[in-house]
Amino acid sequence: MTEPEPKSAETPPSVPVLENSAASKTTSAPAVHHSRLFGLRTDIPRWQSLFAASICLCLFFLTWWYVTRGDHEERILGYSQLPSPKEALEYFPKLWDSKAPQSHLFNNTVKSLSRVAIGFSLALLVGVPLGVAAGCFSIVRAFLSPLILFGRNIPVAALTALVFALFKSGETEKFMFIFIACVAFIISDAADAIRDVAERYIETALTLGASRLQIVLKVLVPLALPTIFNSARVLFGLAFGYIMLVEVVNDSDGAGGLGNLLNVGRKRGITEIMAIIILTIPLVAWMIDQCLSLLQCLLFRWKYGREAERNALWQLTRGTLRLFWR
Repeated sequence: MTEPEPKSAETPPSVPVLENSAASKTTSAPAVHHSRLFGLRTDIPRWQSLFAASICLCLFFLTWWYVTRGDHEERILGYSQLPSPKEALEYFPKLWDSKAPQSHLFNNTVKSLSRVAIGFSLALLVGVPLGVAAGCFSIVRAFLSPLILFGRNIPVAALTALVFALFKSGETEKFMFIFIACVAFIISDAADAIRDVAERYIETALTLGASRLQIVLKVLVPLALPTIFNSARVLFGLAFGYIMLVEVVNDSDGAGGLGNLLNVGRKRGITEIMAIIILTIPLVAWMIDQCLSLLQCLLFRWKYGREAERNALWQLTRGTLRLFWR
């Protein structure tokens, strides 16, 4: 008779199951967040996002009210430094007087936006092709590197003296200021977007017999275009703030832009104008960013589809369309 093998040498069938279940629990444990609100890199519901933003705004206006409360002599910050929210709100209708175009808030906002749009469009027309060429060919990138280094690192305020010296026309100097301030960033961002395209797409196109021009126009540019658009969207908001530096000089009789209106309020000591414009600039910039973000989600939904769900204009547009098309 053969002796039976000792039981200790056998592995019970239940042990691997228990080990696998324990290992699976251990593996899945890091993915579980006990608090979604403070979870690392987790998305929160939209109502929580709006609630947190509302608290921030309430704290901001509460702090503003606190440091400007009371009479002028009793304030933490005097009237010459900062007006109270009530004073700024009472002065707001005066900036909508149609008989005074130079101080009309809407006219000056449109004037500043038109200058930024023209100068930024010129920067895109020049910067994107050069950036694509720099991203595709290293010799072009090396040739443009000194200009990119100069344009990205020179202080924007220092460009005002250069622009005023080179361009004598009032409107031309403002367009060219935005152009010079933005074109180097557009070239650099476009070149980086082209170089970030995975090499496997180029190898696949070469395998299919595509030429170099076809690879650039049909592979590299379409894949890099969402990133280029996103960087341009962010840069446009910065350009809207840049225009204030050159609008201190107004050569026309009409609206001179928000920068000119801000400068007039500072010289006359009307702090309400300064406070209103400082609040208007980020509000207008946010509205523009939302519009550009909506356009970005519509054009490149395959990449920014998830971000579209968090865009207010996207939700409003989709809700409106659902009223007519099911």
